[in-house]
Amino acid sequence: MTMTNGPTMNVSIDSVSTGFDPLAMAAEPRPAVIAAQTLSFGYPDQPDVLCQISLTVQAGDRVGIIGHNGCGKTTLFMLLCGVLSPAAGEILLFGEPLKPGQFRPEVGLLFQDPDDQLFSASVRDDIAFGPQNMGFDPAEVAARVAQAADMAGITHLLDRLPHHLSGGEKQMVAIAGLLAMTPQIILYDEPTASLDLRTRRRLIRFLQNSTETVLISSHDLEFVLEACDRVILIDEGRIIADGCPRAIMGDQSLMEKHGLEKPHSLIPHGEQHHR
Repeated sequence: MTMTNGPTMNVSIDSVSTGFDPLAMAAEPRPAVIAAQTLSFGYPDQPDVLCQISLTVQAGDRVGIIGHNGCGKTTLFMLLCGVLSPAAGEILLFGEPLKPGQFRPEVGLLFQDPDDQLFSASVRDDIAFGPQNMGFDPAEVAARVAQAADMAGITHLLDRLPHHLSGGEKQMVAIAGLLAMTPQIILYDEPTASLDLRTRRRLIRFLQNSTETVLISSHDLEFVLEACDRVILIDEGRIIADGCPRAIMGDQSLMEKHGLEKPHSLIPHGEQHHR
């Protein structure tokens, strides 16, 4: 785990089970799909939202981005998909510089509110929107819609009106809309915010079996524990820690110092959950 609070220092976490197979990873090196170097960004009324952020994400990673409200998680996602332009620094996607405003179908962003992502007369039309605008013929569009709906478990909703769906159903439809464009990277911004327990569990299983590179910004730390194999903690626009989810989120003093709580599932039975 790398922890940064000023100078970077490496902390051994050999005793923590991470789920990684080092031998397999060494035998099959994975390419970097995101490489961000010294990113900085600010708004007129908040000049230092992100300060000198550097991170690398490899193909197939499932990375959780955690931090208190206003720490810069959503801004980071907007930079990584080209919606915002950094004040300083550079972003490489698949080894090529990201140009702000450039459409990159390899990267999909799931908004916090699915209503911001659904606007067509039917679920089928919403999922078809992306492939149609990518120039695919009707047969390919139909095939992509069917496959994405099946992957997201919402085939039975294809002919429904999006605004008649529950919050959880809308979220899965929005995910299907991204999957239909077959992105290699998906950025999930607070994906469990509108989900009931059953849909949340289905999303966890879906992410655990997904082949895309995934970055998840969430306050649902138990969800991050189950869905991610790496966590990045951000505070005051800087990366504070980067590494094993259980090692970082299990460090109560670290979490409390940066405005978060240690997840209850990591607290031994009988230990007080709150000081």
